[in-house]
Amino acid sequence: MTYRIERDSMGEISVPADKYWGAQTERSFENFRIGSEKMPGRIISAFATVKKACAEANLSIGALDAERAELIRCVCDQIISGELDGHFPLSVWQTGSGTQTNMNLNEVIANRGNEICGKKLLHPNDHVNRSQSSNDTFPTALHVAAVTSLKEKLEPALLHMISELRRLEEENEGVVTVGRTHLQDAVPIAFSQEISGWRAMIESSLSAVRATYGGLYELALGGTAVGTGLNCPRGFAEAAARAISDMTGYPFVSAKNKFHALSSKDAIAFSHGALRALAADLMKTANDVRWLASGPRCGLGEIRIPENEPGSSIMPGKVNPTQCEALTMVAAQVMGNDVTVGIAASQGNFQLNVYMPVIAYNFLQSCDLLSDAVVSFTDRCLSGIVADREKMAENLNKTLMSVTALSPVIGYDKAAEIAKAAHKNNTTLKEEALRLGYLTADQFDEAVKPEKMV
Repeated sequence: MTYRIERDSMGEISVPADKYWGAQTERSFENFRIGSEKMPGRIISAFATVKKACAEANLSIGALDAERAELIRCVCDQIISGELDGHFPLSVWQTGSGTQTNMNLNEVIANRGNEICGKKLLHPNDHVNRSQSSNDTFPTALHVAAVTSLKEKLEPALLHMISELRRLEEENEGVVTVGRTHLQDAVPIAFSQEISGWRAMIESSLSAVRATYGGLYELALGGTAVGTGLNCPRGFAEAAARAISDMTGYPFVSAKNKFHALSSKDAIAFSHGALRALAADLMKTANDVRWLASGPRCGLGEIRIPENEPGSSIMPGKVNPTQCEALTMVAAQVMGNDVTVGIAASQGNFQLNVYMPVIAYNFLQSCDLLSDAVVSFTDRCLSGIVADREKMAENLNKTLMSVTALSPVIGYDKAAEIAKAAHKNNTTLKEEALRLGYLTADQFDEAVKPEKMV
């Protein structure tokens, strides 16, 4: 590998000749060899959007000339398109402000821009970073990445799942099965009603995610180092926010209080809380599905799910609810990520939060995992669910909790006596009601109609 010499305020350093990054990126690359987690691509793309918007804002207020602004825009477009993906090598485990990732963008944009124009026209700090600080660009890129991830990846996945659940609900209208509470038999329920509960949970979680957008739309740009806006010309913050809004199609605005925008990460923590709630609902739904599909002969066996792959290396013919397992593992990961985001968000000491890279990594990982797992679970499990109506009817006929319908007729105590006797004697409710003389056959049949109990 060949190297070139780059310089910064600390002196000279060797940088791979085929990379566009500069001295500060190289120092970070060498000093933080921690783990394998790299800064997410969505952060890099969002940062490029921010840098492009800042160049346009600086041009509009007269802080940057047209030639330099156009060069910055050109390189940012290359970054957004993925052409320069190999030039952003930094670890998540770096400075907590994300300064080194900000400088990675600044250096790549400057060096690539200078290569395009054939002269040393762009300086990473003086031009690409003009009117900005790492302290306001990183939280801005974080909000842009969060919104685009939620809207363009998670929302479509959830809407797809909701649509499939609605189809299942309609398909199973009128199918009556056994309700269960405490993992014990309960009164009858329509299978369509059970599915409607799953659907309503996902709809509620989607509404919760959408309720977090307001805080994420507020951008820290213009606060620069500590929120005072030092070295940021009047009008820059508003112009940059408008440019980001125009580029993304989302209503980003300049945050009213930049001290809050730099030091607090409450908006991102609030949004991840909605992801945690979604994970909880997905965990519940996946667990319900694998319980109902348990068996095939010695479990509940009330539904059949797609058989996607062999389930055992030793037991021939075994098939497992693997999509449910994958989804519940994702849910567990997201719940763990929420702990990290919450703790990190609490560390806004004085004028800056210095846990932003780990917040970004965990938030975007949660969004990606949930989106992918929801699509996988929907397409490879939910879409193939088939109710075993015979098994449901068999279980419905055996349940003792249909006795609840007798309480208004003969009272709670006598109804309980019938249920206990039927369980003890391994008989039916009707047999015990007649034996005890509490009801006639016609009276029992009139009172205990599972299809009317849902």
